[in-house]
Amino acid sequence: MASRKGSDSSWGHSTWTWDVPAPLQAAPDPSPFQRLWLGFMVARIGTGVTLLVLLGGLMASGLVPTDPWQLALCAAYLAASVAVRLFNRPAAPGRSFDPQWVSTIGIDVLAFSTLQFVQAVNLNYSPLFALPVLTAAVLGSRLLALGTAAGVTLVLLTDGWVQSLELGDHTSRLLQAGLTGAGYFVVALLANQLAVRLAREEQAARLGRSAARTQAQVNELVIDTLTDGLLVVSTDWRIHAANPAVRALLGWQASEAPASLALVSRPGWKPLVAVAQRTFDTGEPQSAELALRLGPSERLHLRVRTRLTPPQDADSQALCVMFLQDLREAEARLRTEKLAAMGRMSAAVAHEIRNPLAAIAQANALLAEELDDPGHQQLSALVRKNTQRLSQIVDDILDIARLQAPSTDWLELDQAALPLVTEWQRQNEAGERLLLRPGSSPAWAAFDGEHLRRILVNLLDNALRYASRAPAATVVATDLHLGQARLRVWSDGAPLDPGVQRHLFEPFFSSESRSSGLGLYICRELCERHGALIAYARSPAPDGSAREGNDFSVIFRTRAAVVPGGEPLGTIRA
Repeated sequence: MASRKGSDSSWGHSTWTWDVPAPLQAAPDPSPFQRLWLGFMVARIGTGVTLLVLLGGLMASGLVPTDPWQLALCAAYLAASVAVRLFNRPAAPGRSFDPQWVSTIGIDVLAFSTLQFVQAVNLNYSPLFALPVLTAAVLGSRLLALGTAAGVTLVLLTDGWVQSLELGDHTSRLLQAGLTGAGYFVVALLANQLAVRLAREEQAARLGRSAARTQAQVNELVIDTLTDGLLVVSTDWRIHAANPAVRALLGWQASEAPASLALVSRPGWKPLVAVAQRTFDTGEPQSAELALRLGPSERLHLRVRTRLTPPQDADSQALCVMFLQDLREAEARLRTEKLAAMGRMSAAVAHEIRNPLAAIAQANALLAEELDDPGHQQLSALVRKNTQRLSQIVDDILDIARLQAPSTDWLELDQAALPLVTEWQRQNEAGERLLLRPGSSPAWAAFDGEHLRRILVNLLDNALRYASRAPAATVVATDLHLGQARLRVWSDGAPLDPGVQRHLFEPFFSSESRSSGLGLYICRELCERHGALIAYARSPAPDGSAREGNDFSVIFRTRAAVVPGGEPLGTIRA
């Protein structure tokens, strides 16, 4: 069964793995001591088979007297060895005593001692004692190794003393047993020292491997989350590594792995090849600003920094590590920093403007009481209207700076927006250049009326600036889109450049030098404050004609427009 485990951060596409049953999954590699334990178990089984076959063959050929007890002992030893191999697991290295030592070393010493004492012919089984001595020395502690060697030495000395009584040769038998026992002591000490060193080196290797794996995971995570693109190429222009950021910058397909691409395979990447070539030729870091042509109408402006990794040995090659940064992203971050500074400054300026503005409004009110001339009264009314407008702007700036929750009204979109559009049309003398298309059914939007006015003024000012002078060059329409109230401001201006579209709603971004670049940003901020969404698209005109134009749409939070009695709801404070 296939199961989706997550997203591959390296290539940006989903990764699928197969749910494998537990018995079929690959087991982890055994440690060196586990392999040694398995080796000793196999040696014990091999010793049991050899003894059984050897004694059985000698007895069948008549070279030695038939002794069923020895054959039974060898068969029992073989069965015990097989059982230990199947049912036991390796004990922790260096332990002085463990119950499994009885089933391995104890059985070995007992079986070999019995064969040594009850043999019917003059066969020497003393070399077999090397197996339990080595097992204890390698897999056990030094105390267990010396204890096993001492036990084997006592068995050999006892056997030599018994044989010397029977043959009357005390010196040679005991000397041979003593030398063999001393040899086992030496073997036990040397093997135990080697096993201790192996355990120490294995522990150091495990710690080093764990640290290297952890460091590799950290490096991979850091590289994958870098906002700058990272590209690693060799002298043959083969791409060795690429993080998701560089894939997004250069427009790679999800199925294209770095190993299947070369830096020289795309014509638009030639400037990158030139920078990498300078890095290889000079051996020095390089820095440059490049323009890559990724498509017929798309150019990517990059800041590129390179570093050279020298070859580690004769078989390796130098690699060029390239750091790619989108200049537009850098400019966006700079604009964000400027916005933060401007925000702090605007809040301070708003505080300073509020008091003089209040004084102007109060003085104008007092002056209006003394005016009789209609022209002067009209000028006073104009001052009053604009001071109120400035006061509202100051309040909006302070609201955004303080992150206060905006006041929200439930507005019927046509009733709220169309008078504002008509007023703007009259003030800007748009005339027939502006067409109104109200919705066919009431659409209720959760929004502040003054904020809606500011959004409409910004969008209509932009539309008037770039639209033609033909009739219905700008269309304002309202409707219900997928059950939500929508306001559209469409104009027949030229298509926006893809690079402009990407940064359209960012602060301080404008295609005109005299513009502050804050209009669309303020629209987006006001929409987000009310839970609305503003977007741009190239689409046909809302009046049903086939004209293509720039369409700015605002989708509002909406509620039902009719109460159970059937009467439309009025404007309700949320």
